[in-house]
Amino acid sequence: MKNRLLRVEQLTEGDRDAMYELLSRHFETVNRSQFEQDLQQKNWVILLEDAITTMLAGFTTLLMYETTFADDKFSVVYSGDTIVDPKAWSSSILARSWLAAVKKLRYLYPEGKLYWLLISSGYRTYRFLPVFSREFYPRYDVVTPPNVQQFMNFLAQGRFGDHYDVTTGIVKFSHPQVLRSPLRVVPTERLQDPHVCFFEQCNPGHVQGDELVCLTEICEENLTRAGLRLWYADQNKNSSGLPLLDGEGWGAGVRE
Repeated sequence: MKNRLLRVEQLTEGDRDAMYELLSRHFETVNRSQFEQDLQQKNWVILLEDAITTMLAGFTTLLMYETTFADDKFSVVYSGDTIVDPKAWSSSILARSWLAAVKKLRYLYPEGKLYWLLISSGYRTYRFLPVFSREFYPRYDVVTPPNVQQFMNFLAQGRFGDHYDVTTGIVKFSHPQVLRSPLRVVPTERLQDPHVCFFEQCNPGHVQGDELVCLTEICEENLTRAGLRLWYADQNKNSSGLPLLDGEGWGAGVRE
């Protein structure tokens, strides 16, 4: 697997066609205009491709921006459409590429602390947080501190407006993208994981495309051992400067 970090305006028509085809293959109710609209609201994209055939195996779009809250400046990375073909789930290429890209882009967005604003309609995506972050919210074992909740509400209301319910922390889009069955179903055995069980309880409408708003700070001090391994991975880089390594993967395709 190889990857490319591009500005959205650098995408070719062929890139866009391949991205839409991959997204529509794994999600219901996907239409091209909605895909293009979401894409234009982002400024970066990571393409994951087969190293031999160069066929698209996954992608994720990003919005990197800076903001001010309570008189402090912050940098934020918000994840947009994200999908990885199930055939590539055995690779950690998405997680590794994403962290490496954010680390690289941090130099372009240096203001204050850097936070990841993540909305999750799939337990696999939510599970990424405890694997790589020490402190993140919401979570099953700690109540979200009031100041963190206020910051989450500020970011979510600014990004999603009336689609965000401040009482539940859930975003309900007018035209949600829903994972095709069986990708959207949480296997019974996975509910033994307290993080997965918590996600299911907090976002019971995930099967209809409801999104749980999550937040974590991206910094070395907040990374787990697994996160630090990815953060410092610097071998086997391609021309984009992102590492090409295999291992335990992120998981399934998600619309975040």
